[in-house]
Amino acid sequence: MQAYRLTAGGGIAGLALVEAPDPEPGRGEVLIRVRATALNHRDLMIARNARQAAVPLSDGAGEVVAVGAGVSRFAAGDRVAGCFFPGWSDGEVAPEYIRDALGGSVDGMLAERVVLPAAAVVRIPTHMTDEEAATLPCAALTAWNGMFEQARLRPGQTVLLLGTGGVSIVGLQLARIGGVRTIITSSSNEKLARARALGADETINYRERADWERAVLDLTGGAGVDLVLEVGGERTFAQSLAATRLGGEIVLIGGVARGEGEVPRVPLVARNIRATRIYVGSRAMFERMNRALELHRVHPVIDRVFEFAQAADAYRHLESQAHVGKVVIRV
Repeated sequence: MQAYRLTAGGGIAGLALVEAPDPEPGRGEVLIRVRATALNHRDLMIARNARQAAVPLSDGAGEVVAVGAGVSRFAAGDRVAGCFFPGWSDGEVAPEYIRDALGGSVDGMLAERVVLPAAAVVRIPTHMTDEEAATLPCAALTAWNGMFEQARLRPGQTVLLLGTGGVSIVGLQLARIGGVRTIITSSSNEKLARARALGADETINYRERADWERAVLDLTGGAGVDLVLEVGGERTFAQSLAATRLGGEIVLIGGVARGEGEVPRVPLVARNIRATRIYVGSRAMFERMNRALELHRVHPVIDRVFEFAQAADAYRHLESQAHVGKVVIRV
């Protein structure tokens, strides 16, 4: 089979297409013919800082072609996706659950065939294409976890989404099916128009309104939002805090909002705001999200699909930040 591997220290230019032995599933494992993979901001960081020759990308979908001994949850022909954290099936997050992540400490999905533990695989929504389903394991599950597992948003509440990348756009889609009001920011009026076409209730151009937190307060009658999906890190945290209501929440997206520095504890305590860092989610959360997506027939937003031979071009397109939604590679 063919697979991509990152060259230590090579960056995007070091992404190499190689021949590899066809894998076989062992006990408790499934062999997946990968049909599509998707990129996340995390993948750019891994490529830039690669220290070993690993198969990249956490996100991918395809069909089961064989199962190992003892596997009863899946059979050949099942359409599936892998879980970001193969060891986190359910329950509260624990260090041992997130020690290994696909495309990072263990080989990922940018290959024609992969073997995963059956416990690290989920069925994908039946109405989605392979390209759409490939976008779910990281960005979609992160948004779902932040909005409905952590903050437990209810219909009529408001979420602030920063930018129009993968987490924010799928957060917009999830908010719509949950009856949650959305405010989304961008530096591009063209991207904001796209967000409105996808159902955004309010939009703010943060280049035109440098004090965008004041615009958020104006749109919420001075109260602020119930939740911020915070992907900007230290660049935006103070404004996100100002835009959050008394007793509201800020969810810091672990793979994007790195290096926030010291969280200003006094404002958090004084306004009873909870700031929580999350990093994707468990298999059980993934399955709950997929049921909701299938019930409401949600189709993830794909900016562009690249062919397998164009993997490096897909990375560069994501790096350009010209996208709205997800960047996908067809395998």
